[in-house]
Amino acid sequence: MKLQPSKTTGLKREMSRLDLTMAGLGAIIGSGWLFGVLYASNDAGPASIFGWLIGGVAVALIGLVYAELSGMIPEAGGIARYPHLTHGSLTGFMMGWAAFIAYATVPAIEAEAVIQYAEHYLPVFANSTIDRFIAEAIILILFFGINSIGVKAFAKTNTTVTTIKFIMPTVTVLVFLFVAPHWGNFTFHPSATSKIPGGFAPYGVAGVLKAVALSGIVFAYLGFRQAVDLAGEARNPQRDVPRAIIVAVGIAVVLYTLLQVVFIIGVNPSAITKGWAALTFTGPFAQVASALGLGWLATLLYADAVLSPAGTGNIYLASTARVVYALSNNRYLPAPFRKLNERTAVPTLGLLLTLIVGILALLPFPTWESLVGVISSATVLTYMIGPISAAVLRNTHPNAFRPFKLGALNVVAPLAFVIGTLIIYWTGWAIDWKLVVTILGGAIIYSIAASRNGTTLDKVDAASLKSALWLILYLVALLLMTYFGSAEFGSPYNGGKGLIQYPTDLGVVVIIALGFYYFGVNSGRRTDAGDDAIASAANRED
Repeated sequence: MKLQPSKTTGLKREMSRLDLTMAGLGAIIGSGWLFGVLYASNDAGPASIFGWLIGGVAVALIGLVYAELSGMIPEAGGIARYPHLTHGSLTGFMMGWAAFIAYATVPAIEAEAVIQYAEHYLPVFANSTIDRFIAEAIILILFFGINSIGVKAFAKTNTTVTTIKFIMPTVTVLVFLFVAPHWGNFTFHPSATSKIPGGFAPYGVAGVLKAVALSGIVFAYLGFRQAVDLAGEARNPQRDVPRAIIVAVGIAVVLYTLLQVVFIIGVNPSAITKGWAALTFTGPFAQVASALGLGWLATLLYADAVLSPAGTGNIYLASTARVVYALSNNRYLPAPFRKLNERTAVPTLGLLLTLIVGILALLPFPTWESLVGVISSATVLTYMIGPISAAVLRNTHPNAFRPFKLGALNVVAPLAFVIGTLIIYWTGWAIDWKLVVTILGGAIIYSIAASRNGTTLDKVDAASLKSALWLILYLVALLLMTYFGSAEFGSPYNGGKGLIQYPTDLGVVVIIALGFYYFGVNSGRRTDAGDDAIASAANRED
């Protein structure tokens, strides 16, 4: 394997707008539609449809901000680059480290989803943890092999697979709308003497909000970021990346909301006599289709349930490698991670690191649902720097070329930051404390390593520390809120102590988020790295 520095072997710009859109849509249509509708119903009942709308709006707002950023500065692994350009090394490292945590574990969760559905054909996976682990590891190795061939092969494979993946949920929506008869499920009540909650919103507004964070709703939508991470390999990134983001998110909101509707009307009322929280399926749509007498559709769903998450896992392995590449370009990782394969121009070491971490992630998290909250919280945290970086760049580089310039950024950016903060809060203490400790612990270790003599890592100087103070205090404040806040968002993750009651806690979180948004914007500064990135983008446009 011959490796050359990226300055000699550059990233190949071979992805079209269709390829970028399909990368985003392909990442969105993964295991989320196969399992998310069930877990959303468990948390919110029929009102879960509003969970998909809320999650869609939240991600759309964040996506619009990144549409401006990625058009202005289209770079591989952009999500890990933007905070470095506006706040320096310490903020950049913390956000990049969180992004790696979130990204690298997704291929594992998609491999888990493949095997969970494959149990229908191969029951051995239901009885053997070792066999499951080996099969999931083989799937990750297959993803590595596809991505190692080159971005052109990846793009062609993904576009074809995503086209097929899109057909199945669309057919499911259309068939269920005509066949599924249980519209009464939207107002279903158990027996009058039962204390089991029923009706449209059996678990109240809190149940809907919890579903957004924990059931897989936000997790499903977060695939839009793929166009951002692959921008460095797009033919016309400044034009195509923003459009790809907007189209992918728009299609996903409509599709997922309709999928939740048809799932609710497809469930037999006898299955929810003990309440929506007690509803269980190992293959939600396939089993509901079988109960409706749609055996042919169930067969197709089981087959697609292997293809959909596999395609998404393949995409995430590609984007995680680009994040590693961006982290190395920031000089948070040693120089070898900046090298590209001489023949394929892909970050091979980044792919290999992602493969290893993905296999390790299979060990402590044996189920799909157990990974969702961790990934969602980590990913939303990394996205929330986007609104702040966009506002900083508006201040420091007001005349820079912006192919897509978001109107009312001064409204959309803080709103996106507030909603993102709420989603992390809804995730709950038991997940958030691990995430915050991991990020802050990583920052301490990095700062020490970067301070050593002779290192090539980007040092944390006084300016970077000052620019990162807002983020450190924000993480601590968020952690305290999840601990002392309402217990509404705890189950089954042992939530807050209830010292600040629901819904007062939501108002407190909103105020905290707004304060830290403006603190973060004011902490941004003009950096040499930001000047270089904008100059490079301008030269590309010329």
